[in-house]
Amino acid sequence: MRTLKFRILIAAAAFLLAAAVSCRKEEEPIPVITLKTTMVEAAGGTQSMTVAAQKSWRLSVEYESGDGWLHFSRTSGEGVVSVLLTVDPNTEGEPRGAKICVDTPQHSISARIAQAGEAGGSVNAPLWLELPALDQPGLGFFTHSMDGGRYIDRTKSGVRNWSFYYDYDAYVSWWVAYPLNKGLIGSGSRTDSWQATDPLLPASAVCDVTRTYGGGWTRGHQIPSADRLNYEANTSTFYPTNMTPQNYDFNCYIWANLEAAVRGYSAKCDTLYVVTGCDIRNSNQWSGSNTGHAAKVPTHYYKALLRKKGSSYTAIAFHLPHSASICDESYLNYLVSIDELEQRTGLDFFVNLPTLLGKDTADGIEAADPSVTVKNW
Repeated sequence: MRTLKFRILIAAAAFLLAAAVSCRKEEEPIPVITLKTTMVEAAGGTQSMTVAAQKSWRLSVEYESGDGWLHFSRTSGEGVVSVLLTVDPNTEGEPRGAKICVDTPQHSISARIAQAGEAGGSVNAPLWLELPALDQPGLGFFTHSMDGGRYIDRTKSGVRNWSFYYDYDAYVSWWVAYPLNKGLIGSGSRTDSWQATDPLLPASAVCDVTRTYGGGWTRGHQIPSADRLNYEANTSTFYPTNMTPQNYDFNCYIWANLEAAVRGYSAKCDTLYVVTGCDIRNSNQWSGSNTGHAAKVPTHYYKALLRKKGSSYTAIAFHLPHSASICDESYLNYLVSIDELEQRTGLDFFVNLPTLLGKDTADGIEAADPSVTVKNW
């Protein structure tokens, strides 16, 4: 208790000293604006935002598309104030963005907010940062809630679990995408609850993974079991839509090491947005049929990672050949930029990042040298 009191006294003294220095130099601290979420669904809604400034402040909006679709309970004040922000429904086909600006006597700052759009009477793909483009014909897009069922929206389902892009002919998902941080990992242990079906698809459309694939292939997770430890969420990672036929040595060594590294990256940031995928485009190999169907065996696996820490975003990727011959190598040997991964896979990753940050900033993040970026992860 004495230590805690001592720390509080030191912190208070430091604050008073900083305030005194600030007064002497007549410098105004930079104001801060905090939004609960910067990615809003097409239906719109209301959220609380906070403006913190030492001097008087005023709110304004710079619209990048549309006009007048943001509303504030107040547009001026002084000090730390909670403001109610209302976002109108977006009935247009495209997402839209705006900058919320805070001006004080000495400073001007802004926070960008983006909103998904509607098309043809149905909501487009959600405006989630982890999602690649959904432009492959014939594939199905689905999202699980944390209890393993269908994700509806944040109001009804809470935080999303994982999404997948399913190939009905190959019996595997091209990719699984999800957000990752300590809270989303949760607590618990591996259930080993191998499932015959996924509740979002008919039984005839998936492999029954309660036994191995056959043909010597292991059941390789795309979202690892250890990334979702709460019981229902962990059980969902054993759905067949999350599995691919994987070489044992590859699965248990280099791939497992990369999975652990990804969790380590997530522990040092606010949220890590993860895409784990398999490349089956040039594969002519199929698994055994212990699962009821033979599944296409991937030629490569990859992970695309987008890191958010504070207001900063950075990204790296890994692209690995599916081979036992690399099992003892370091996953860092297969580090690539997001741009390079897109060239190799033909996919567009983090498709909503330009909506949030603008195209030039997003392009720079995806083109950045991963060997430099990873040093700060």
